[in-house]
Amino acid sequence: MERERFQELVLEALESLPREFQERLENIVIVIEDWPSPAQLAGLGIRRRRDLLGLYQGVPLTKRSIWQPTELPNKITIFQKPIEMRCSSEKEIVPKIQETVRHEIAHYFGISDKRLREIRAMREEQ
Repeated sequence: MERERFQELVLEALESLPREFQERLENIVIVIEDWPSPAQLAGLGIRRRRDLLGLYQGVPLTKRSIWQPTELPNKITIFQKPIEMRCSSEKEIVPKIQETVRHEIAHYFGISDKRLREIRAMREEQ
């Protein structure tokens, strides 16, 4: 997929977030990279670069303090090639991008991977 189209889909995923979440996004940059770097993988204990679809780097809202203001922007990176590897068509890529963007935005709001797994399991039971 062309990078420009992929970027459009990431933007659409952001715009599809509920308004109350969009309004609380501050000091955050969202970038698209082809692959995660070796340092990013090592920092997470991930061996295969195709296994990391997105990455949140920053201080979650739940951990922020007025005594230690954040100067650098928080960063969400969406990795294009691993998403494309998991999908066989744009029809499959669209929901995977939406899922990845929401997952990383959840980290911005302080929701852990463990809690996200619990939420997913509860949804699957319904």
